[in-house]
Amino acid sequence: MIWAIETIGWAGAATILAAYLLVSMGRLSGQSPAFQWMNVVGAAGFIVNSGWHGAIPSTALNVVWMLIGLATLARGRLRTS
Repeated sequence: MIWAIETIGWAGAATILAAYLLVSMGRLSGQSPAFQWMNVVGAAGFIVNSGWHGAIPSTALNVVWMLIGLATLARGRLRTS
């Protein structure tokens, strides 16, 4: 089980770093759905990993991070509807 938790955490880290790299290189916009989904998925990975390890501040930070991404996605969907 611990390997699964660690893999989820590392995958979350890689996803968030990839999102940041793509925005920094100009390949994605910070408002793009792809960027937001990468942050949501990455934060979810961190939530699983840090929650498992009892790191409450990291878990809380990533819950907020994920909610920001989801709110941005919802706001974008409302604008296009």
